[in-house]
Order: sequence, then C-alpha cells, then structure tokens
Amino acid sequence: MTNQTRFLPRLPFVYNRPMPKTENANDQKHILQEQQTVSKMIRLYCRARHQPKGELCAECEQLRAYALLRIERCAFQPDKPTCGKCPVHCYRPDMRARIRAVMRYAGPRMLTVDPIAAVRHLVRTFRKPSAKVRQAIQRQNDPA
Repeated sequence: MTNQTRFLPRLPFVYNRPMPKTENANDQKHILQEQQTVSKMIRLYCRARHQPKGELCAECEQLRAYALLRIERCAFQPDKPTCGKCPVHCYRPDMRARIRAVMRYAGPRMLTVDPIAAVRHLVRTFRKPSAKVRQAIQRQNDPA
C-alpha cells in the first residue's frame, strides 16, 4: 500500500454525487494533504480517547471516512477554505459536533505530531477567501 492510498477512505457504500473535477495535479495534492491532516487528527484523538493501540475504533473510522468524503466532494475545491471558515456547512450536525471535538483536542497537539501540517492548516485558515467562497458568503448575507 502506498503512502498516498493509505489515507483514502474505505467506504462500504456508493454515493451518487459526481466528484468535482480538478484540472491540476497541484489541486489533487492539496486535497490529499488536507485528507492526511484530518486523518492524523482523528487518529491522534482516537488513540487518546478510545483505543491506545492498533487501528481506529469503528466510530472514529466512520468519522474519518465521512470527513475524507466531505473534503473530496467540497464545492469550493481547489481553493477551499478550512471547514471552520466555510460558508456552507456540508457536515451533518452529529458529524459536525464530532469533528469539532476532534479538532479541539488534536489541533494544538498537531504542532508536536506534525508541525508542517499544523502550520499549513493555520496558513489556510488565515488565507483570503477565493472568489467562489466570497460569492457564497455574499449570497448568505443578502436578505432574501
């Protein structure tokens, strides 16, 4: 198993939504980096809270697969903001609460586990939103 395919979700079900098309290999690299960062954060959380050794517990594996799918299918790719800054909340409410708990726990600890990924995530957090994201924010703020 290669290093890149190790972090891809193992999903037992099929989704009907088509994947967004990314034209550039660099775009795919950003998606993969974000998926790897989220996987590391979930693994860190699970080892501390649920299973200290071995694979992820079933609940964390389900969250990981869901999060990777959400990243892969994000409408704002390739210039997607971090999920905390996104105007569209594509996570289900229960999964959103779970991923927030993971981020709250694992975020500060990522500086010691994988400082490069942590800094990359911080840079993406403070980056100016793309035109597509700004349009979504404007539509959200306009009174209907």
